[in-house]
Amino acid sequence: MFDLVDIKDLITKYANITAEIAKVHVEVVNADLKRVAGTGFFEDFVGDDISNWGEVYKYVLRTGKRQIITNPRENDLCKKCPNKKQCHETLEISTPIKVHDEILGVIGMVCTNEESKKNVLSNLNSYLEYLDQIADFISAKVIEMMEEENEKAIVNMLELIMKNMNQGAVIIDNQGNIDMINPSAKKQLGINRIIGNEKIQLNETGDTVNNYKEYSLVIKGKKYLVYGDIYDIRNNQRYSKMLLFRGNKQISSDIYSMTSTVHAGGTELILGDSKEVKRLKAGINKIANSKSTVLITGESGTGKEMVATAIWKSSNRSEERFVAINCASIPEALLESELFGYVKGAFTGADPNGRIGKFELANKGIIFLDEIGDMPLYLQTKILRVIQERTITRIGSNRVIPLDIRIIAATNKDLRQMIDEKKFREDLYYRLNVIPITIPPLRERRQDIEILVTEFALRYSRLMEKTIIKIMPETMERLKRYNWYGNVRELENVVEFMVNMMEDGILDDETLPKSFDKEMKKDYVDEGMVTNLKVLEMNEIERAMKFYPNTTEGKSMMAKDLGIGIATLYRKIHEYGLN
Repeated sequence: MFDLVDIKDLITKYANITAEIAKVHVEVVNADLKRVAGTGFFEDFVGDDISNWGEVYKYVLRTGKRQIITNPRENDLCKKCPNKKQCHETLEISTPIKVHDEILGVIGMVCTNEESKKNVLSNLNSYLEYLDQIADFISAKVIEMMEEENEKAIVNMLELIMKNMNQGAVIIDNQGNIDMINPSAKKQLGINRIIGNEKIQLNETGDTVNNYKEYSLVIKGKKYLVYGDIYDIRNNQRYSKMLLFRGNKQISSDIYSMTSTVHAGGTELILGDSKEVKRLKAGINKIANSKSTVLITGESGTGKEMVATAIWKSSNRSEERFVAINCASIPEALLESELFGYVKGAFTGADPNGRIGKFELANKGIIFLDEIGDMPLYLQTKILRVIQERTITRIGSNRVIPLDIRIIAATNKDLRQMIDEKKFREDLYYRLNVIPITIPPLRERRQDIEILVTEFALRYSRLMEKTIIKIMPETMERLKRYNWYGNVRELENVVEFMVNMMEDGILDDETLPKSFDKEMKKDYVDEGMVTNLKVLEMNEIERAMKFYPNTTEGKSMMAKDLGIGIATLYRKIHEYGLN
């Protein structure tokens, strides 16, 4: 079996590079448990025989399996160790060094404080991948030990490690040039060609966002913002430092994928064949590619977010992000930080790692400010400035971030009245209302109700694994007569209830909520007024005629609900001249 001691100098270089990059203690032992190389507190004990106490390494050498010890001194493998009382380790990762089926030794990564342990565990997969690569390359050097070009071997090792890393990696030489750059870095920076000996300017902006430091890179006159860490490579004649990073786009994409709950489609998801819906769809297609702000107004439940996402999916920004924020659902004290983001130490109680705000997250795409009428006045001023200047500044930062963004706002409130009441800024209203879109309430487009009922019934029957045979005509007529003050959302809730109550695949009056009749009667009753009975009768018949279909079946249902015979209804209609 090959002895790792024979390439001690080379292994020491690997250990030092690993220690500098990972900021941990590193040691390598051979198959006889002799310490071949060590950094940090192992450095003064290189050459020692640790066979009397290296219980974890013994296990790795015996089984060939990596060990991650998060509870030194308490782990079963540590209980036999005679030095466990003197052990100051907080974390130990031990990886076997193999050549084919032979185990030549172990490389160990050790933390001695809780902060270092926390950092390693938070990026565990990257550290494990890195250790595996180091172990593999030590094994490769055993096979290639006759080669005298040790510097070239180190370069090859670093290149292969970098190519297999998901993070972007740039190694900078002592002259401040790019020595190596991995494929992930090229992809994130949008660099297609191979860069060799290109000058790089690298500066820390001072901002920390989502646990990453922010850096400004300038390569061939082009500026990039990335998030990561710089690791100094000391005592090396060729290399100065390594930058490991993620680009702004990747960071934003990771956050977006974790937080986005938007289920979007184009205008095809806006159901209905009324002239109002056709006009709405045509308007969306007409203004989709505009950069102008849009203000969507409509009663609660009319589908304002669906209209906003339809604009997005129909636009030339459909491949970018759609970021929605409900201004009414977030406490006023948190809304500003949610919109603009903040950096480390921005205010008491803030996430110490900083956070990217919704505006920055939506850059290049669309931000949807729902319930804009509930935004506090002081924030309205800041939103106005964003619209005018197309820039933001994170809370606690001085760096101005340019935006290429389209703003869509929505409200169910009367903003004109709020302006009169000094609750909404008039200048912001005009900035938002460049393209106004009004969604009609469901009661003004009753012919769409049947389409919506059918769609919701099918959707919830599939969800509940039920089969719908039919919807009774009289039940559909009752649904069409109802005023739906909660609009499409209320209709959907009622249909969901009906499908739950359905038996034998029939949706009929028995499946309707018990409160349905009571709510319908409220639509026809004016309380607190004394009126001539004849006038009252005429008014009630006239009102009922607006709600019931002008068919024989509709007249029959109207007479029944009014409590009179069908012949009497026809006579009254003729008598009052209502036909």
